[in-house]
Amino acid sequence: MTSLNLVSRTCPIPFLSHATTAMFPTPNSVIFSTKPFSYAFSVSAIVTANQETIVLDKPATTTTFDFTAYMLRKADTVNKALDAAIAMKEPEKIYEAMRYSLLAGGKRVRPLLCIAACELVGGDEETALAAACAVEMIHTMSLIHDDLPCMDNDDLRRGKPTNHKAFGEDVAILAGDALLAFAFEHIAVSTKGVSPTRVVRAIAELAKSVGSEGLVAGQIVDTHSEGLSNVGLERLEYIHLHKTAALLEAAVVLGGIMGGGNDDEVENLRLFARSIGLLFQVVDDILDVTKSSEQLGKTAGKDLVADKVTYPKLLGIEKSKEFAHKLNKDALQYLAEFDEDKAAPLVALANFIANRQS
Repeated sequence: MTSLNLVSRTCPIPFLSHATTAMFPTPNSVIFSTKPFSYAFSVSAIVTANQETIVLDKPATTTTFDFTAYMLRKADTVNKALDAAIAMKEPEKIYEAMRYSLLAGGKRVRPLLCIAACELVGGDEETALAAACAVEMIHTMSLIHDDLPCMDNDDLRRGKPTNHKAFGEDVAILAGDALLAFAFEHIAVSTKGVSPTRVVRAIAELAKSVGSEGLVAGQIVDTHSEGLSNVGLERLEYIHLHKTAALLEAAVVLGGIMGGGNDDEVENLRLFARSIGLLFQVVDDILDVTKSSEQLGKTAGKDLVADKVTYPKLLGIEKSKEFAHKLNKDALQYLAEFDEDKAAPLVALANFIANRQS
């Protein structure tokens, strides 16, 4: 097989491939803390558009910021906006397939990150909503295509048969293509109260995150790494910074752009998002080997069956958990320059990603 030359996204964060000691905070590490939050969590729940109940983690401490209420309110807004954005019309089959996966539930982490980032820099929910929905459309496309037999070959997604199982491979591919195309149209025509310059900048950011410098790059390296015995931390980091973190990064950066953030604010948001993007995947790898399919709403243990390299495979469960804890701390330090109250939703979302159970 042709060797792949891996060129990492520009990233000053000391992830594992850059230094083994990056797993552990140094004495000079700047750790951001905020009084309303702790690492103690209690269970709450959110009901998605299709009445699916998603268990989510809520800070157990008393706080003026109600994370559960925030999640419920924002997720409801996003679900309604997605439903309205892709209404049924002819040809019905393609819209049925698009809506089947787009409205199948989920935690809506990416659109919530987008809205929270927008609000952090002075924007509002309506300003970010079109971009937030566009990111979720692209995320859904990536799930539809990732589940195909030629890719990860999965039968279960969000507790339901995957799109190609419900509609056939041909329709699933086209549904993903349609969601990808419509995402950019939606930003272009539905964004409100944002200058054309910022809208174009946001579109370019999103396109880069999903193309050959983002999600696609991670997917191709991931696909060509299956079954290899010499896959190390550097390649694994490359895969997940592109395949998973790039779109999470775009969600946060789009929020910052749409909200009118300056260059320094957008850059801090980018670095925050890059850390939680990798954190999301490390946690995903851990859950894949510690939870059941019923608990996850998707096929558990599939990475092991496919002989994929994962963080638990290379580091073990406990070291993977330590790395996830460090990534969470690294992410929060990039919010230290922002107003603590305004940053509360992003702090809570980062802790939610770190402590999620599905």
